[in-house]
Amino acid sequence: MQSVLRRLYSFYKWFVVIPMLGVTTFVCGMSIVALVWFVRPSTLSRIFAQSWARINSWVTPMLVSVQGRHHIDPTQSYVIVCNHQSQYDIFVLYGWLNIDFKWVMKQELRNIPVIGIACDKLGHIYVDRSRREAALASIEAAKTRVTDGTSVLFFPEGTRSRNGQLKSFKKGAFHFALDLQLPLLPVTIEGTRQILPSDTLDLFPGRATMTIHAPIDIQGYRRANIDDLAALARQKIESGIRPGA
Repeated sequence: MQSVLRRLYSFYKWFVVIPMLGVTTFVCGMSIVALVWFVRPSTLSRIFAQSWARINSWVTPMLVSVQGRHHIDPTQSYVIVCNHQSQYDIFVLYGWLNIDFKWVMKQELRNIPVIGIACDKLGHIYVDRSRREAALASIEAAKTRVTDGTSVLFFPEGTRSRNGQLKSFKKGAFHFALDLQLPLLPVTIEGTRQILPSDTLDLFPGRATMTIHAPIDIQGYRRANIDDLAALARQKIESGIRPGA
């Protein structure tokens, strides 16, 4: 029965979901590029980026539930750290986190038509991971954008997990938090790997859950014990992953 459903869904995927993604990406992206001269990027992100994420989630369909929203103070800037299992994580975060944030994105994404320039106009942070000095300069410049309730989001694993297990964490997010003296906001996403596994187009409807954990106060942490800070954040994120999920 599952194989029959997947074959039937394949027609819907190619003739509805993927065309809708193309249309909404073009319309929302070009609207951002056209309006950024007149409207604040945070407002454009709330209107167009959130709409883009929710429309494509509903069309898939992907149902999203959120736990722990009460942990967010909308006036506080955070360094958000989140696990990464699927491209659909982007829809979950954009569509349901409901705070203004900047992504830390690999430089190659700048070359994607419409998306690349729209993300640039929204103030997201492109990092050239092949050139250490350029990457550090990008992160340094980004620090001026994280104020007055605007946060920055890292996938500290650096890339998507192919098996659902948390990979080791890189330290960039934690250096950023220490430099700006901002609390960490750990977030766990579950279910997206079953909707769209990494490195495939094997899309199928499903449910995703986003768990927002209590913020981590970085007071008392220094570069000397940054590994302890990363371990604590990883522990919180891992606590939201069900065994076998």
